[in-house]
Amino acid sequence: MDPFSSELLPFIIAGFALAFLLAFGVGANDVANSFGTSVGARVLTLRTACILGTIFETLGAILIGYKVSDTVRKGILDVELYNNTEKELMLGSLAALGGSSIWNLVATFFSLPISGTHTIVGATVGFSLCARGLNGVNWATFGKIVASWFVSPIMSGFISAIIFLIVRTFILNKADPITPGLKSLPFFYGFTVLVNVFSVVHDGPQMLLFDRIPWWGALIVSLSVGAIVGLLVQFLVVPRQRASIQEIIDARNRKPSFTFDSTESIEMMGLLEQKDNSRSGTPPQELAIVENGIITPTSFPFDSQKKSKESLATPSEHSEQSEEGSGLLSDKPMASKNDQSVAALLASNASQLPLVEGSNGSKESELDQPPKEDQESESPEVGKLFSFLQIMTATFGSFAHGGNDVSNAIGPLIALWAIYTEGSVAQKSEPPIYILLYGGLGISVGLWVWGRRVIKTIGEDLTKVTPSSGFSIEVGSAFTVLLASKIGLPISTTHCKVGSVVFVGWTKSTKRGVDWGLFRNIVIAWIVTVPLTAAISALLMLMLQTIFL
Repeated sequence: MDPFSSELLPFIIAGFALAFLLAFGVGANDVANSFGTSVGARVLTLRTACILGTIFETLGAILIGYKVSDTVRKGILDVELYNNTEKELMLGSLAALGGSSIWNLVATFFSLPISGTHTIVGATVGFSLCARGLNGVNWATFGKIVASWFVSPIMSGFISAIIFLIVRTFILNKADPITPGLKSLPFFYGFTVLVNVFSVVHDGPQMLLFDRIPWWGALIVSLSVGAIVGLLVQFLVVPRQRASIQEIIDARNRKPSFTFDSTESIEMMGLLEQKDNSRSGTPPQELAIVENGIITPTSFPFDSQKKSKESLATPSEHSEQSEEGSGLLSDKPMASKNDQSVAALLASNASQLPLVEGSNGSKESELDQPPKEDQESESPEVGKLFSFLQIMTATFGSFAHGGNDVSNAIGPLIALWAIYTEGSVAQKSEPPIYILLYGGLGISVGLWVWGRRVIKTIGEDLTKVTPSSGFSIEVGSAFTVLLASKIGLPISTTHCKVGSVVFVGWTKSTKRGVDWGLFRNIVIAWIVTVPLTAAISALLMLMLQTIFL
C-alpha cells in the first residue's frame, strides 16, 4: 500500500478522534492512580493535583511511553498476518479504540475504577479474533499480560507494605518520631529521584540521545542527581520542615485559658464565693481556682454584662449560700450538666475550644478521644513531615502513569499512523513524539473534566489514608509501574495502586482497615472488563468489515 494514501485519510481522522476520546476516559478514570491517595490524605487539593497531573502525565507519556506502545501494538498482535491487508488492520485498530473508549466512559460515568490496560488489551483481542480467529492473537504474550494483572497488585502491595513497615518501625513508633523522620527526608527524596531519573535515562528516547548511554552511565547520572537532591533537601527542606513542625507543636502545647472582667463574673460562674479575698486587692484571676482545673489570664475574655444576674435567676436548689470565710466553692460539687444557670451564662460566651483544662492537660472533647480500635490516627506534625514526601511521590506516580497508560490510548493509533505513513504493518521507527504528546493531552483533559468521579474510591473509601501510609502506597506502586514500563510490560496502574492500598491498609490497621466489600466490587469490575471490551470491539469490527470490505 502506498504511503499517505488519500483513501486512508478518513481512517486516520477517525482514529485520532477515537484515540482522544479514549485518552479522555483513561485520564478521568485513572486519575485516582496518581493522586487519589494524596487528595484523600488532604495533602493536595483536587485543583493542585490536576495541575501536577497535567505536567507529569505528559512528561511521562513523552519520555517513557514509547516502550509500552510497542508491546501493546506488536506484542499481542501478530501483525505479519495483516501483510497485504493493511486496511483490515486499520479497521481493527478503529474497532479497538471504539470498544475500549465506550466501556471506559461508561465505567467512569458510574464511578467504577477500571484498568485502561484491560480495556485496550481486551478490545485488541476482540477484533483480532473476529478478523483472524485464534491465530490472530499472540497467546503467549497475552498470557504474560494476564499474569501480570495478578502479579502486579501483589508485587506492588508487597513493596508498599515493606516500605510502610520500615517507616512505622523506625519513625512512627518512636517516642519522638520527628527526629528520625527529619533525618530520613534526604534519603527518601534522593532515592525517589534516583529511581525516576534512572527510568528516564536508561534506554531512553532516541530524540534525547539517551539510548546511547550505557546502563552504568545511566546509573552514575541517577546517583549524582539523587545525591544532589538529597543535599538540597538536607540544607533547604529539613530546616523549613523543622521550623514548621515546631510551630505545630508549640500551638498544640499552648494551654487555652480565659480572664474575667470582675470578681462578679466569677461569682456568676459559681467558681468563687465572696469572702475576704474580694477585699484583699489581689487580682481575682489569681484567686480563681477550679477543682482539677486551671484558670489563667490570657486570651478568652469573659463578659458578665452579656447576661445579668436577674436573667440568670434559678431555683433555690441551684443556689449556694455560704458563710463568711467558708472557703472556695471547689470544696463543693460543681454544677451539674443540667444546671440552666451555667448553661445560660456560657451560651453567650461560647467557644469552640475547651476553656478549662484538667490538671493533667486533658480536655473532654470528641476530637481528643482515643482512637477507636480500627482507626489509626497521625499527629499533625508527623503528617506535616510526610506531606511533602507524598506530594513528590504522587508526581513520581503521575510520571509513571503517563509513561505506562499513554499506550492504552495511542497504541492502536500508532498502528494506524504507521500504515498511513509507511504503507506497511511493520513499524520501522519509534512512535512519533507528537502522537505521544497527543495522548498525554487527552489524558490531562480527562483528568480535569471528569477526574473527581473516581478519585474518592481509591483515595478515601477503600482505606483510611494518612500522609505516611500514602507515601508508602505511592512509592511502592510507582516503582512497580516504572519497572514494568522499562521492560515493556503493560501492567495495570490501577492494579498496582489498589494492591498497594489494600496491603498497606491491611498492614496498618486491624479488623476494618480495608473495605473488603468495595475491594470485591473492584475485582469484579476487573474481571468483566476484558471480555466486555472484547465483545464490543468484535461487534464493531464486524460492522466495519461489512461496510468497508
